[in-house]
Amino acid sequence: MPSNSLNPAGDVPDTGIPAGSAAHMTMDEQHEWHRAFLRRHTVSRRNILRGAAAAAAVAAVGASPFGKRAYAEGTQLAVGGRHVGYGADAASQLRFSGQLSRSPAGTKVFLDHGPTPALGGTVEAEVRNLLTQVPSSDGGVLAAEQFYVHAPVDGLPGRLPHFYRWRTSDGFLGDIRTAAPAMPTARGAIVPFRFTMMGDQGTDETPGQPLGVAAGDYDDKYYKPDNDPTAPHASNVLRQIASATPDFHILAGDIAYADPSGAGKPNRFVAHGAQLPSGFDKFNPYVWDVYFGAIERSAAQTPWLFATGNHDMEATYGSHGYAGHLARLDFPGNGPAGCPSAYSFTYGNVAVLSLDANDVSYEIRANTGYSGGAQTSWVEQTLAGYRANPDIDFIVCFFHHCAYSTTEAHASDGGVRDAWTGLFDRYQVDLVLQGHNHVYERTDPIRAGAATKVAGDNSLVYPETDGTVYYTVGGGGRPRYDFQPGSRESFRGNELPDTTVPDSYVWTPGGDKQDESAPWSRVRFRNYSFLRVDVRPGIFASEMEVVAVDEYGREFDRVTFRRLARP
Repeated sequence: MPSNSLNPAGDVPDTGIPAGSAAHMTMDEQHEWHRAFLRRHTVSRRNILRGAAAAAAVAAVGASPFGKRAYAEGTQLAVGGRHVGYGADAASQLRFSGQLSRSPAGTKVFLDHGPTPALGGTVEAEVRNLLTQVPSSDGGVLAAEQFYVHAPVDGLPGRLPHFYRWRTSDGFLGDIRTAAPAMPTARGAIVPFRFTMMGDQGTDETPGQPLGVAAGDYDDKYYKPDNDPTAPHASNVLRQIASATPDFHILAGDIAYADPSGAGKPNRFVAHGAQLPSGFDKFNPYVWDVYFGAIERSAAQTPWLFATGNHDMEATYGSHGYAGHLARLDFPGNGPAGCPSAYSFTYGNVAVLSLDANDVSYEIRANTGYSGGAQTSWVEQTLAGYRANPDIDFIVCFFHHCAYSTTEAHASDGGVRDAWTGLFDRYQVDLVLQGHNHVYERTDPIRAGAATKVAGDNSLVYPETDGTVYYTVGGGGRPRYDFQPGSRESFRGNELPDTTVPDSYVWTPGGDKQDESAPWSRVRFRNYSFLRVDVRPGIFASEMEVVAVDEYGREFDRVTFRRLARP
């Protein structure tokens, strides 16, 4: 096959992309290249590989409505991989989603729901058909078709449980699950609550489709020697999150890792352990089947809210690489136009903003600037509104690339700092939650780029005067990273007298690394972990206790954030 057929770094005259420019193509330019490739390599609809919930996913989660088989045309239609999210008004709107085991072929899918297990209400679900065609390492095209169902339920009373089940017109009847919308912000209705957070999750299991997927290509089985490749780290963290029974869970980007390379390049499916050619990122859409099956134990009843990271830019699809997410996930949809993973919601006295750091990153720039500044304008307006709201005590922002972190792999992103940290200072954001670096790291409170005080384990922080604390919680399951050479861990029971990192770096506008010292780095823990956040509203003062927990349930860091009641 000619080199320009599959290699975007070669001459591609029919796309208008000059030779050697692939590394600098935007997501939209990559998608146009992708479409041009497919026009030259058409695939018959009968050759599309259809499917969901391969045997590996079933093994990961136990019993499944799909049974221990992959897609089969003659089997009963079923709904699995259930997950719940919020609508634009989280206090009264829930969004229910799932994945179909095959094409519905005219069969209708329904969500039965109600305030008791007797249900009583019914919504016909929207079916979203996601067709994927991606160049394959065998010289052909991997063509796949997946089907997702979505059902909105509005007008719910805040904080009360809501029951639901999926049903099809040809006889499938799912089990009844419980979900609850968010708590209203009215002071008299606010009670203590809990949420959890992590990033960079991925899957422990290898997709069963298509045949010939090698372990380590599209799962978490490529650990470094000092990681245990036999330990199901993503499942361990997920198990701890489910045991914490949060009111909601937030994930700071890098979700399923269907694109495990994450460099922001055109996609290619790698079959039978073949070598990934230069200029491409790996991609397998069936990783999502495994992922939804794995998180169902928690996400079927606890609303999960997602930000997008560099591994979530899937060049196979349009809309800046996010069209696949728009088929699979339901975002609240109240953020800036064209930025699906930028949104906000309130839960009791806490306002939460999800931001898309791909839009401002100096490190991985395939989507840098795609919103044309609209997202940052929205961030400022939204933060100003929440800080002026007397019913909101705490503001939490979560996103992927790190404003402040010191790992060897990615460290800090100057694009995030330049775009948003000034706004976080101005509107007194309490907590910033990041992923990207596969470790745990926490800063001292920061204002104007410098630490304002030492905040060790079991510290009390007053964000209004002390500043914002930045957390990196990227140990959701992927192989962990190293800190800078010579930089040691420092956490409960292993504290260093001086935690300054003298030789970290920050990414600059030109995509280069600029050396910097990091005196603001307070806690560093190189293992798998998540955050458990307990919010305690009060009349005279409200508190938010943030606890770091490892994959086996052991606490290793704790900070309490306190805000006094406004006069």
